[in-house]
Amino acid sequence: MSHHESTERDVVDVLVADHREVEAIFVELESRQGTPQRRRQLADVVIAELVRHSVAEEAYVYPAARKALPDGDRVAEHEISEHAEAERTMKKLETLDPADARFDELLAHLTSTIRHHVQEEESDLFPRLRAALAREELVELAGKVEAAKKVAPTRPHPAAPDHPPANKLLAPGAGLVDRMRDALSGRPTSMARLREKQH
Repeated sequence: MSHHESTERDVVDVLVADHREVEAIFVELESRQGTPQRRRQLADVVIAELVRHSVAEEAYVYPAARKALPDGDRVAEHEISEHAEAERTMKKLETLDPADARFDELLAHLTSTIRHHVQEEESDLFPRLRAALAREELVELAGKVEAAKKVAPTRPHPAAPDHPPANKLLAPGAGLVDRMRDALSGRPTSMARLREKQH
């Protein structure tokens, strides 16, 4: 049975939808249109989306890859190192004014890092996971990823260089603190929230 015959989304559907949403924000940011405030808000949203997505992948998707794929450990380590690099870039981008020249430099670096990562996952890791795991497992992973994104941090918390990201074991606490900070500062963390602010 093809995965499209079932109405339930599997984990790949969920992660690819995240990728498309992030790409749409990158495209808008690259157009250099909009007020500095709008560009800062878009950067905040894309950072929050990427952090949540990365935490969910590190908590559930990469462990599944380690178990299911013969070279799963190598694949997981590679993807995690790319997340760590992106997270360090996001940390620098987090507080920059869009008028600062470094804003566009860091954004360009983040965009190319993430596009490379997305292309690798979608052409290699995701099809291999679909081939290696039972449909039920893929659907169950989708639920776990969705749940993880609800409690995940929304701000980058880069690990020290000598520590692996260690799956963000602090995630629930950090997520709560981040969400409180977001609420107090009015920082938008999703396109839906940003659209509400516009009205």
